[in-house]
Amino acid sequence: MIFMEERHQRIAEVIRKNGKITIAEIAEEYGISDESARRDLRMLEQQGLCKRTHGGALLLQPLSIKPPVDRKFESMPVFENYKAISCKAAEMIGENYTIYLTGGSLGYLMISALPRDIHYTVVVNSVDIGRELRSFENIEVYLAGGKMRQSGSLVDSLATEFVSRMHFDLCFITGAGLTAAFGLTNGTDETAAFQRMVIKNSRRKCLLMPGAKIGTDSFIKVCEADVFDSVITDWDCVEEQIAALEEKGSMVVVVGESR
Repeated sequence: MIFMEERHQRIAEVIRKNGKITIAEIAEEYGISDESARRDLRMLEQQGLCKRTHGGALLLQPLSIKPPVDRKFESMPVFENYKAISCKAAEMIGENYTIYLTGGSLGYLMISALPRDIHYTVVVNSVDIGRELRSFENIEVYLAGGKMRQSGSLVDSLATEFVSRMHFDLCFITGAGLTAAFGLTNGTDETAAFQRMVIKNSRRKCLLMPGAKIGTDSFIKVCEADVFDSVITDWDCVEEQIAALEEKGSMVVVVGESR
């Protein structure tokens, strides 16, 4: 039997090493109840050592203000929660829709789940995603023009001007952080300005946000949280933030189940 203080130290070490821990892992490892495991994480959160989520806790991450240099979509790991979010989002696309598809990793993961039996139009600002969509005979594809980043995305003033002349039935947006208090945030002003234009010109707005990013703020504010009709997240979401987002009027969809 170990003392509670030692158990807390070991739990904190696992979080630092792996970036996360689940209630089930703590309960099994130390032979304690789920409620005791939640209490442990609540105390560690109060010490600033982690951020509690629906099924456990995550390592607190520093603000990031640098955009990804090269996403390398083809070789990136496919996390279960990202795949679940992308599949749920693809279900929202209807016949003859015009949609904006995020140029981030979730947009790339949505490709395999996109409907093949209906006709619709897709606007993207990623040359990599645009390349993958060439094989879809049922969709029209528009690629935003502008200066290409090393990551393959286009978010400069030219790309923003391009989407300013379009109307979207539905947009899928991603970001670096989301809180009910401060809203959606991202790493650069160029990205934020581009996203604001897409959001402004969209009839319905859907935010794809992994749970680890909910409850954190990045560098540049994009918009208020209540701009989005729906937020699709996963089992790593922070319960208090989910409740706060729902109070703002957004429909929060939590996909999947922690395993």
